[in-house]
Amino acid sequence: MSVVLETRGLVKRFGGIVATDQVNLQIQAGARHALIGPNGAGKTTLINLITGVLRPSEGSIRLDGQDIDTWAPHARVQRGLVRTFQISQLFASLTPLQTLAWVVAQQRGQGQSWWRPLGADRATRERAEALLVQFRLQDVMNQRTDAMPYGKRRLLEMAIALACEPRVLLLDEPAAGVPAGDRAELMQAVADLPADVSVVLIEHDMDLVFAFADRITVLVNGRVLTEGTAQEIAHHPEVRAVYLGTGHG
Repeated sequence: MSVVLETRGLVKRFGGIVATDQVNLQIQAGARHALIGPNGAGKTTLINLITGVLRPSEGSIRLDGQDIDTWAPHARVQRGLVRTFQISQLFASLTPLQTLAWVVAQQRGQGQSWWRPLGADRATRERAEALLVQFRLQDVMNQRTDAMPYGKRRLLEMAIALACEPRVLLLDEPAAGVPAGDRAELMQAVADLPADVSVVLIEHDMDLVFAFADRITVLVNGRVLTEGTAQEIAHHPEVRAVYLGTGHG
């Protein structure tokens, strides 16, 4: 399998604090890859480096073999490197249908046609409606986003990310804050993501991680502690001691 995303010797310093320390990571085409570690391990810093929110102090980031260290975040999105965020970031006054119609229109180069109603183009509307179905948002499609249950907002964030037609999708703690009763729906949405999209999941919910991931990388204190299959990680003694405890395996 080909490598679509790679970091080499990635370092980020904040003054005297080293948040990521010589991180080497390879994401294969079509991967289902999880990134785990305790709080403060450097997971979100790593994602911020990969997506261009932060600039690395050392090292490089490659997308399809091309160095993207100096690329702006929007340029990385345009090339198929897309993320969601830990904290919900949505248009509060728009409905899911309006939001997805707008994102799809932007993706198809129709965003400057301000005189046309959202979703006026048939193909745009059909794509938005398909995303609503895929992410189980039909029942709230005409509600204002700020009035929706939190679990539905997280689903909408994933729908927006997929509307950007990613080749690599980074999901930053999608289950964070989602009530236990809504997690099954979210886990199913993650499981149903297209097979041709390489997905990197950053998550503390280990049920979600083990149900999802073919491969897991463990960060501790900004460094890669180990990497392996879900079974290997579940039985790794250092991982169990540092992060998982004795409840898994």
